[in-house]
Amino acid sequence: MAGTEPTLFDSHLHLTAARFGPDLDEVVDRAHARGVRGMVTVASDPEDAEKASALAARTPGLWATAGLHPHSADRTSASLMGEIERLAEAPEVVAIGETGLDFHYDNAARSAQLENFEAHLGMAARLGLPIVVHSRSAEAETAERVREYGDGAAGVLHCFTGGEALLDAALAADWYVSFSGLITFVAELAEWARAVPAHRLLIETDAPYLAPVPRRGRRNEPAYLTHTCERLAKVRGTSFEEAAALTARNARRFYGLEDAA
Repeated sequence: MAGTEPTLFDSHLHLTAARFGPDLDEVVDRAHARGVRGMVTVASDPEDAEKASALAARTPGLWATAGLHPHSADRTSASLMGEIERLAEAPEVVAIGETGLDFHYDNAARSAQLENFEAHLGMAARLGLPIVVHSRSAEAETAERVREYGDGAAGVLHCFTGGEALLDAALAADWYVSFSGLITFVAELAEWARAVPAHRLLIETDAPYLAPVPRRGRRNEPAYLTHTCERLAKVRGTSFEEAAALTARNARRFYGLEDAA
């Protein structure tokens, strides 16, 4: 990475997490020093969305989302959805989510997760905002919702971990697919990273979670996006600089930030 540092875009992270509390400003500074000039801090519930929006308002190059994570889907109600929609009106909010389905942990009833996901899909379509989707151990059910609702809203499958049916549904709907630090140590993800068309690729840290090799076991942070980009470039047979520019351009397009500073 000699010469001018490429511009990177971390399309999904959680800067409001408590683990960033003591040194958040330093975390952001380190990211900027490594070329990460765009970031979207993703909300898990309305309270988190308020914090994310406030943080984005005071941090150059940072934007936020508004949504309810599937782990908390038992909270789903008309009033809570209305609160999320109100929060989505903030100028710093560029997407709905994260939402989706997590049948691995089942922290919320599956029926509530489905209701929550469908409400978010409808909201995104109504507001003209993209949607950030979490899917774990629910490939068929997520693919079904993407096929049913996907034409109404632009979407991204964040932290993609594979699955032909889900990938096919996403690409048929012109959705985006994002790879996290998992790609640096889960060999099977190389196949999926090569299968996604270049104009639909995103990268993320999901920080403070899923630190990439060689940072595994540590708190993840946006500066480590370089490792994910390096691995993506290698599996796709391109340069780091080209992968960084491509995914940053795609992220700005997805989030409607092509004209943002």
